[in-house]
Amino acid sequence: MQYFPMFLNLKGKPVLVVGGGEVACRKVDTLVRAGAIVTIVSPAIENFLQTLVSQGECHWQQNFYSEEMMNSQYVQVWATTDNPELNHQVYRDAKKCGILVNVVDDQPYCDFITPSIVNRGRIQIAISSGGASPVLVRNIRQQLEYILPQNLALQAEFGASKRSDIKAKLPNVELRRKFWEGFFDLPEVESAATRQQLEQYYQRLLGDNVTDEGTVTWIEYGDDFELLSLKALRLMQKAELVLYHQQCPFVFVDSVRRDAERVAFNNEANLSELLRGAKDNKLRVVVLIAEKSAKYKLLIGKDLRLPLAQI
Repeated sequence: MQYFPMFLNLKGKPVLVVGGGEVACRKVDTLVRAGAIVTIVSPAIENFLQTLVSQGECHWQQNFYSEEMMNSQYVQVWATTDNPELNHQVYRDAKKCGILVNVVDDQPYCDFITPSIVNRGRIQIAISSGGASPVLVRNIRQQLEYILPQNLALQAEFGASKRSDIKAKLPNVELRRKFWEGFFDLPEVESAATRQQLEQYYQRLLGDNVTDEGTVTWIEYGDDFELLSLKALRLMQKAELVLYHQQCPFVFVDSVRRDAERVAFNNEANLSELLRGAKDNKLRVVVLIAEKSAKYKLLIGKDLRLPLAQI
């Protein structure tokens, strides 16, 4: 991992942008949307930036940049000019003040980089190649824009509005997690156009019994991760415990839910003991076993087993 991914709260925080051209327009627009207090330093600025200034969205120091303009009040600095020498001076001045700085399109002079963003209100997905392949990142973003429901912002706002209500109705953390997983899995929720529709599905699902019973799903692994079915991936994201054979490729183990416990096993006896403990604790378990393996038939019994797709 070349960069540590994070979302930074810039609301009400001062940010300096040196430069007033097309590149600055893109950066300032995003910064203003994030609620930052943006100061632009440039002798001239594009019409778009001029409009933002006239609307009080940001400040403009109509002057050439000088070292005196840099101070530690800024939490972030952007150098966006087409003059590398000036950009590097901005970088050096920012570093003297201990400020994070980004010299656009000059990666060695960047403390941070900005990812490509899929934005659905409260839902934001950031994609980055660490500056290696912007075109590839753009293609990935296009795919996500196409796949993701357009009403994600509506779903997120609804979920946020129900935090207190669901705590009152389902006091157990695991029950609440299972409820929301079931709710957001509903096809009707994915296609809902109004809050009223979501409320209807919410109340209907609350009327059903949400249980904390555990489950065990057996998922086969092989040499090609892409042969995993969407159902298998979905269940891997819901599992609280993942048991995997020591020879299982890391890519399969790494694709489970981030906060799931991951435990390796080396034989059937070891696995049987782990499953008994999981059953006692009513956990949702995924067991990763080798493709077409026959040695676990007795342990699997009537549990769900998901084979790899066949080419």
